[in-house]
Amino acid sequence: MDCPRVAIVTCAEIPLLEPDDQLVLPALAALGVDAEPAVWDDPAVDWAAYDLVALRSTWDYAQRRDEFLAWARGVPRLVNSAETVAWNTDKRYLAELAAAGLPVTPTTFLAPGDAFTPPAGEYVVKPAVSAGSRDTGRYGPADAALAVAHVRRLHEAGRVVMVQPCLTGVDVYGETALLFFADPATGRLAYSHAIRKGAMLTGPDEGMDTLYKPEEISPRVPTAAERAVGEAVAATLPAGLAYARVDLIPDERGNPLLVELELTEPSVFMLHDEGAADRLAAALTSLL
Repeated sequence: MDCPRVAIVTCAEIPLLEPDDQLVLPALAALGVDAEPAVWDDPAVDWAAYDLVALRSTWDYAQRRDEFLAWARGVPRLVNSAETVAWNTDKRYLAELAAAGLPVTPTTFLAPGDAFTPPAGEYVVKPAVSAGSRDTGRYGPADAALAVAHVRRLHEAGRVVMVQPCLTGVDVYGETALLFFADPATGRLAYSHAIRKGAMLTGPDEGMDTLYKPEEISPRVPTAAERAVGEAVAATLPAGLAYARVDLIPDERGNPLLVELELTEPSVFMLHDEGAADRLAAALTSLL
């Protein structure tokens, strides 16, 4: 019998996958699965030829989300699903999670035409559809004019803006990302590992010509409170997902707040946990 075929989906800038994502290829091969990278907008790819199509590093979608969603809806056997991708690529999902009682960073969304008044203290401005910290800036009272210009620039491009208080705990403690992979036995998401990410925003948005800002990553054992929030977030998600990443930053009292729930194309940091590649490979294989 032929081996199952799996596409590990990336973007044209990194056609052979990031080093981190490359780890899943031999892990899948060990399970009898033939996996290979494929670029999401390559017209030569026959997506129907694969038994599973797994989204990974499609980090160029934010500037052309409609095209990306149209592609996703046309791909059979996509994980995570096209419906999940449509929901998760617009960060207005945070309002739904907050309404469900989860501890979400307070967020104001401003559609084009909405007025923007710079808040007190430090705050973050970014588009509701974004990836890799592009078009994102950190502002304080002395930066009001720059923040107004940032919001205007995004609105003129037709983009919804989100404004959040800057959780300054990130400067020392950093951000905690908890990774969840599908449990082959249950089909539900199960905790895999966690990492610490250093602060990435140092000031106003100055633009960038790369897919993402450089990251300072190290392994982390999450606190009991972080683990509890991660599990609570994961429990709200449907079965059938291959992976999820829950990103947390502490508030001024040390309580973890959700800053993002990544279900589309998150880095999963397999280089920082010895068994992570095997766990992700098992999760993907269970969805074949």
